[in-house]
Amino acid sequence: MTLDEILKSLFPGGHTVQRSSFNTLSGMGRRDADGDVAVVGIADGVPIGIDNALVLAGHVLSIIEGDGTPPILILIDASIQNMTRRDELLGLNEYFGHLNKTLKLAALRGHRTVALLYGPAAGGALIAAALAAQTFVTLPGGEPSVMDLPSMARVTKLELGQLQQMAKTTPIFAPGIENYFLTGAVTERWDAEKPLAGQLAAVLRQPGNVGDRRDEIGFARKGRLMAASIAQRVVAEAARAE
Repeated sequence: MTLDEILKSLFPGGHTVQRSSFNTLSGMGRRDADGDVAVVGIADGVPIGIDNALVLAGHVLSIIEGDGTPPILILIDASIQNMTRRDELLGLNEYFGHLNKTLKLAALRGHRTVALLYGPAAGGALIAAALAAQTFVTLPGGEPSVMDLPSMARVTKLELGQLQQMAKTTPIFAPGIENYFLTGAVTERWDAEKPLAGQLAAVLRQPGNVGDRRDEIGFARKGRLMAASIAQRVVAEAARAE
């Protein structure tokens, strides 16, 4: 689906979402009796660097500083993180951290945060925007990955063939919507053939967890079997040490 098609399906009553600087999105989507939804995002499949991360974080802070606590929908078609010498020297990780914190702050202030991936997002682009939301949903055409297998092979010094074999049985080694769903990172996979407005309304009726429950969801889906138990052991050990 194109961005225009997605916005029309999400908000049949209309919207004011527009492109702003560095391919960011901002505006409001109108719903019937349920109140408006604040919309931010990255469009056109561009990498996320310090410039658009800072602008996007500014959009989120403006929503927090505004009236009420409307839900925030983050639309993402972002490619990868911007791997330039300039961005790295200026502290790209800090800009990503700032963007992540604004979305966490929004949730703490009562805004329901939902990330919708309709294109690719890899590496820091995925972590700073999509995975920072309380709920992460995808449409067909979404391509989530933290690191592709060839890059993982270079970092881990494992053979690519070995990683490919491991990816067939262990979702944490593989990119793609299905694997991220099994690990709990993707909350829901939306149906592009059905009106998106109804699917968004259903998500917004669910309580938003400020804490991170992806390890528990991944365990329930049989895609991430050890993270939840290890986290529980860490909490228990910390409690005994107090």
